[in-house]
Amino acid sequence: MSETVNINPQRRRALRLLGAASAIGAFGMAGYGAGAFAQAEEQHIKMTVKRFEYSQSEIHVKKGIPVVVEIVSLDVPHGFSVPDFKVRAEVVMPGKPTFIRFTPDKAGEFLYVCDVFCGSGHEALEGSLFVT
Repeated sequence: MSETVNINPQRRRALRLLGAASAIGAFGMAGYGAGAFAQAEEQHIKMTVKRFEYSQSEIHVKKGIPVVVEIVSLDVPHGFSVPDFKVRAEVVMPGKPTFIRFTPDKAGEFLYVCDVFCGSGHEALEGSLFVT
């Protein structure tokens, strides 16, 4: 035996809106899920480092927008340091990514260097960070 449940029109509308909001949250809105908005809020740079070279000798980023540098050593422990922004990390495990997050607060060209001795030629391991 089935029972009929009467729901007033206002409650029915509220339930429909709740269902629609849940669907949008679960599947994204026309391809713009929450992940798409989060990615637009930061700049992601992937690079590798090996004796005596960064895979990117230049990095270009925007002032005021957070930067995440994902760096992987291909051989021995290295460092990544941007002294002008007080950014420093050790890239110690070859093959395992190290994530460095910072927000550039001034424009210009800034040097990044390896600050972990990695052998003869270490002093030439550097690159330029351009902030516009």
